[in-house]
Amino acid sequence: MLINAIGQLAAAFLATIAFSVLFHVPKKQYIICGLTGTLGWLVYLLVKFYFSNTLACFAATVVIVFCARLFAVWRKVPSNVFMISGIFPIVPGIGIYNTIYDIMIGDAAAAMSSGLETFKAVAAIVLGIVCVFVIPNKWFRSLW
Repeated sequence: MLINAIGQLAAAFLATIAFSVLFHVPKKQYIICGLTGTLGWLVYLLVKFYFSNTLACFAATVVIVFCARLFAVWRKVPSNVFMISGIFPIVPGIGIYNTIYDIMIGDAAAAMSSGLETFKAVAAIVLGIVCVFVIPNKWFRSLW
């Protein structure tokens, strides 16, 4: 299990950096972007082990956005540089795929089930972003 978690964290790090490259993040920020995505995935794994997927998405998003805002002040770049690439590992892409697939094959019950889970995960991500963005920016500046 530990080897699996380490592999997932390494994959999250590399995927976040790849996503940063795709969105033309400055090269100096790649490692910090990867660190943000990895921290988010670590929180996701830890919370999901004990609680639901929805709560894990919320907790991971709060950590990602908090780190993104903190790193943005430290590195003097917009927080979106770290936040958008850092959230990439927890976006429920497979849930969206399964929902559309179930709709296409006509399995309404499975589509509703996977669609509801996906909607809850997306809502948790949005709520996590909002919860951290209500913290004034000067608070983050005072930490550095």
